[in-house]
Parts: sequence; structure tokens; C-alpha cells
Amino acid sequence: MPEGHSVHRLARQFQDVFGGSALRVSSPQGRFAAGAALLDGQRMLGATAHGKQLFLRFDNGMYLHVHLGLYGAWDFGGDETFRGASSIGAPRRIGERESGFEDDGGTYSGPPEPVGAVRVRLVSAHGWADLRGASTCAAITGEEARAARAKLGPDPLHLVPGDRAEFIARLLRRKTAVGLLLMDQSVLAGVGNIYRAEVLFRQGIDPWTPGNALSPESAGLLWDDAVAAMSDGVRDGRIITTPAALWSGGEGPLDGEAHYVYQRAGQDCRRCGTQVALTEIGARKLYWCPGCQN
Repeated sequence: MPEGHSVHRLARQFQDVFGGSALRVSSPQGRFAAGAALLDGQRMLGATAHGKQLFLRFDNGMYLHVHLGLYGAWDFGGDETFRGASSIGAPRRIGERESGFEDDGGTYSGPPEPVGAVRVRLVSAHGWADLRGASTCAAITGEEARAARAKLGPDPLHLVPGDRAEFIARLLRRKTAVGLLLMDQSVLAGVGNIYRAEVLFRQGIDPWTPGNALSPESAGLLWDDAVAAMSDGVRDGRIITTPAALWSGGEGPLDGEAHYVYQRAGQDCRRCGTQVALTEIGARKLYWCPGCQN
């Protein structure tokens, strides 16, 4: 599932390439036809992300609310003025890297014929965006958008004053294992399986530690590390949690070098040499180092 940094990059891209434009909105697949009719012809005023959820605001007061879920992805294209990633989402398909836009040198004559089950298509004078496979795609009111966001915990990428303290309070009042709490979007919005494993490792925290057993200082450092790691992800378009000293490539980590523990079960820990362990917690895979996280 795309993690919060990808959705924030989506919001930035939508703002850059569609902000202020009147959009033709359709549902080639047909499942979103009623919602598309509410948005068609309206100007997109703004794009924001909260955790893993995207909100596109239109000038009639409606929002397009999208949660990519496990399989969702956006594809983009356009004329020579259109710049940005050509695909964002479905990280298993694009390897946690975003596909860059490439100008083929041809003349732009509008969006191509839809390929596959395109839930919603947005078209401006200069570009287009297709959504496939999302778990949530809905046209909602401003009140409904505010209610959806109110259910979510603080987002480490918002840098809102008070959010750090709010996260600490939400974490410390729960007896649930911190490895589960970091994936609870009502506690911390935007963190998924990769950031969960990597931040817990970098802070040396046992994933089964109850939230209320952590000190306020440890909880605050978890927040700070999530802010740092996810901010790097927004910058890079890829989750990289290891330092350059561990890379064999000159410009970035090769495959298998970007993470400390994620998808490294059975391999030696990069810090202590203990074999990285793999188990399940909350029906999700958890990678961790028994030597460093105890």
C-alpha cells in the first residue's frame, strides 16, 4: 500500500498541474459515473493529503476523496508543459519508485483511450490523470471531508504545532503494542509497513512494547524519526532509510540496500549481525532485529 509520502507527492503534483483548472471528469469504467457528474466542469482549487488519503477540492464545494489502498495507482500524461511523475501508487508494481514523465516528442492530441478499469479520469487543457484500483473514490461534501480527516491521527508531514504532543498522548494512553499503534491511522496518519519497521529499528524499540510503557521522550523520538524519514520520502519519491555509507552505488542505494530490516528476513542485521526476524502482528508482516530491538 502506498505510504503517506507518496500521497503527499500526489497532492503536490495535482496542485502543480491541475490547480486552478477546469477539469473534465468522467468514469470510463462506469463505477464512478454519478460522482464524476458532480465534479465535471468544475475548477480544482486545491489538493491536500492527510496520511494515506487524498482530497481534491473543487469550486462547487465538493471534494474528490481517494484512498489508494493496496492496488490503487494514478497515471498521468499531457503536452510539453506537463511535468511530474507519470505514475504514482501501487508500490509493488513500480518498486517504490515513481515512473518519471517522458516526452516522446510527439504532438499532444488529448488523453489516450482508457486502458483497463479506469475508475475516474481528470482532463485539463494540458494533461490528464487516470485512477485505477483505489479502495476509496468518492465525491463528498466539505463537511464529509472534514469528518473523514477528523478520524485520522496527526500526519508527520503536516508539521502542525501541537501534533507531536498529540501523537505522544495518543501513543502513551494505549496498552496495545507499539508495532500495531504505528499502523493505526487514528494514532499516526501515513505510516505503513515499511516506515513502521524502519523507524522502530532506527529507534531500537521492541515492536511488542505496549504504548503506555514507552517514555514520553521515546515516543517523541519516534515522531521525530517518522517526520525525518517521511520527509526524505517526499523528496526522493522512494523510501530510503539507510545512510549513504551503506550503499555500494554512487547516487543512491541499489535494490536491497535502501532499508535496514524491511524485506531482509534471515539476513544479517546491518548493525549487530543478528539475523533479521520476520513475524506477523495484526495480520501484517513485521521485520525486526532481535539484537537491536530489545
